[in-house]
Amino acid sequence: MQRLGHRFILVLVSSALAACGTGTDDHAEDVGTAPAALSPDGRYILKFKDFSKRSSVLAAAGGKLELELPEHGVIAAKLPDAAVQALAKNPNIEYVEVDPRRELLTQWPPYGIAMVQASDPALASLDDGRTKICIIDSGIYTGHPDLQGVPVSGYNGNLPWNEDGCGHGTHVAGTIAAANDTQGVVGVAPGNVSLYIVRVFGNNCSWAYSSSIINALGRCRAAGAKVVSMSLGGTVKSFFEDLAFQAAYNDGILSIAAAGNAGNTSTTYPAGYASVMSVAAIDRNKALAGFSQRNADVEIAAPGVEVLSTVPWATPSVAVGSNVDSGGLIEGAAQKTVTGALVHGGLCDNVGAWEGKIVLCQRGVTGLAAKVDNVRSGGGVGAIIYNNTAGFFSGTLGTGVTSTIPAISLRMEDGQDLIAKSMGASVTLNTARLVPGGGYEWWNGTSMATPHVSAVAALLWSQKPTATNAAIRNAIDSTALDLGAAGRDSSFGYGLVQAKAALNALLGISNVAGSDSIEESSSVDTCRTAGESCSDDAACCSGTCQNGKQVCK
Repeated sequence: MQRLGHRFILVLVSSALAACGTGTDDHAEDVGTAPAALSPDGRYILKFKDFSKRSSVLAAAGGKLELELPEHGVIAAKLPDAAVQALAKNPNIEYVEVDPRRELLTQWPPYGIAMVQASDPALASLDDGRTKICIIDSGIYTGHPDLQGVPVSGYNGNLPWNEDGCGHGTHVAGTIAAANDTQGVVGVAPGNVSLYIVRVFGNNCSWAYSSSIINALGRCRAAGAKVVSMSLGGTVKSFFEDLAFQAAYNDGILSIAAAGNAGNTSTTYPAGYASVMSVAAIDRNKALAGFSQRNADVEIAAPGVEVLSTVPWATPSVAVGSNVDSGGLIEGAAQKTVTGALVHGGLCDNVGAWEGKIVLCQRGVTGLAAKVDNVRSGGGVGAIIYNNTAGFFSGTLGTGVTSTIPAISLRMEDGQDLIAKSMGASVTLNTARLVPGGGYEWWNGTSMATPHVSAVAALLWSQKPTATNAAIRNAIDSTALDLGAAGRDSSFGYGLVQAKAALNALLGISNVAGSDSIEESSSVDTCRTAGESCSDDAACCSGTCQNGKQVCK
């Protein structure tokens, strides 16, 4: 994931399916054979025919147990390279495969809330039913002011679920459930969800193994979650992981994950499995984000650029006396607090005499990395980059580029106000990430798009608890706002998720263009899933209900 102030590689799960029905992709390796390549860190998934033999088999191979998944007859273990081929031929073992890594791929109502129709007045009076969403991520800071009143529980794993050292899980949770009060931000479904948190990432949010994700999925199922939200993924497919998500789908769970942030046409997993909805990222103009992956598995799109949500530390800020302007940490810049006299450096496209000063720079002409480095070279202790157009922007110094001084982005309006009123004044620039803090940041990534879709799915379920996961999925896909090429495409899938339209479709209510009201329709031609009853003129996902047949095939 890309985001303000901290860099993650986040992936959301995608589905290769259309609205109805799912299937399991063919195994990339023949069962009973060794992996095509050895694991770079020696960790493997072993599926046993007789699970009781696991300890003796592992000991004989000189392996080290890392994780047991008895409900699947599987263990994850570290193995010597020389043992892998022999274990694949062991009669007690069904298959051996690499345990692939999975990585993280971010009241001011975020623009995405309205874009997905979550702020539509017709949704304001919905029943306060709560659907449980399981978030597999880096934990959550439950003390955040905007997450108070949200029913939340979780599973610790290696670290406490109710802590979040890197902020990723808290940001995701805020997009889903931040309270609709008079402060901070608001989530897509603030009164219609409960949260179950399974923490699989540590405080550095670097990576977790596929087997840990599958273990987390089992915890989600045991907790009674209907929606599993995953802003994570990796490039290597796992046969075992595919089976686990298919089994969860068959049991009625809807898994939703990030399509990936590589900006190419490769597939990310678990996003690439048929049983998982893959989410692409768009910006406030409904344009595809440059980092969003494009492939046939992409199913739906949601806002994923400059998404404002909750974080477990204070919001980056510039303070002049009692006046405080909130901004965004420029990725790669130092995280600390500095104080100095404020000076205006113009475009900061050249080095100035700024010893001990905090320098205000206008965005444009020169890249952010050059501006910040010019401030540092001129003796400046901090840089403030204000926008050259209205509104906020998110910024980065570039891949692998860092700076020893802090730098934040500001709205154009706030920058102009500082020029008019605060030149020469002592200002404090704060980008320190001290947990807990309860602030807000703008982040980018398909990780940020995913919780929009997860929340819409839960919102629909809260209003029709008897709906199947296939029906929820179809309601989302069939009512999406088409973007890009007509119909489903590899960039946007079916298009931008639309909460109100999807709810109307699920409840058999007509969608009236331009109306804030929900109107009953006497004749609704909705797409129904396999096994559901239908009339002669009703559309089925796999065709049309015809010739007197009363069930979709």
